[in-house]
Amino acid sequence: MTGLFVWIHLTAAVLWIGGMLFLSLTVVPVLQQGTFAPHRGPFFKAMALRFRRFVWLCILLLLVTGPPLLSRHVASLLDPTTWPPIVYAKLGLVSLLLLLTAVHDLILGPAVGRLHTVPEQARTDRDRLLVRSARWVPRISLLLALVILYAAAALART
Repeated sequence: MTGLFVWIHLTAAVLWIGGMLFLSLTVVPVLQQGTFAPHRGPFFKAMALRFRRFVWLCILLLLVTGPPLLSRHVASLLDPTTWPPIVYAKLGLVSLLLLLTAVHDLILGPAVGRLHTVPEQARTDRDRLLVRSARWVPRISLLLALVILYAAAALART
C-alpha cells in the first residue's frame, strides 16, 4: 500500500509542478508573440481553467496520501515535537502554496478575468495594479513548489 501511496503522491506532484512549468516556460511565452494576440486571452483562460481542475485534484490526492507517507518519517503524527525540522519547513511551505493557490484561483483569477473585459482606458490604477500583481502569484507558487520538491527529497533521505 505504501508503494501505491508514494506513486500517487509523486504523480500528483509531478502533474501540478510540471503543469506550472509548462504554462510558464512554454504557453505564456508563445502567447506573448504578436501572432496570437487576438486569441491570447480566451485560449489562456480555457487552458488555465482546465488545468485548475487537475490542480485541485492533485491537491486532494497530495493531502490524502501525505499523512500516511509522513507517518513513515516521524515517531508519531500526533506528537509534532518528534518531527524533524524539514517536516515543519515542508508543511509550512505547503500551507503557503495552498493559500496562494486558493487566492489565485478564487479571488485574483476571477477578478482579473473580469478586468480583461474592461477596456484598458477605463481601468483604474488599482485595476492595473491588480492585473500586474496577479501575474506574480503563479511565479511565486512555482518557486514554492520547487522548494517543496527539494524539501520532499530531503525528507525522503531521512
